[in-house]
Amino acid sequence: MKEINLNSSLFDITEQFPELIPVLVKQGFQGVANEQMRTSHARVMTIPKGCEMLGIDLNKVVKVLEVQGYTVKSA
Repeated sequence: MKEINLNSSLFDITEQFPELIPVLVKQGFQGVANEQMRTSHARVMTIPKGCEMLGIDLNKVVKVLEVQGYTVKSA
């Protein structure tokens, strides 16, 4: 089972599931496509924080991840 913890950093999530990079980019997380950004800023950024900063609907992102076959947890 593929499980994503919303408290994990975008770096950790994309290291564990690199196939999510294009999925996250499509949702508006453009920075994860840039390796330098992913290995720096993404180390401290979570999906909820990124959604808040970028004006992205967190519920929509969670639904997309679930459709992709991931279980999303918030703790």
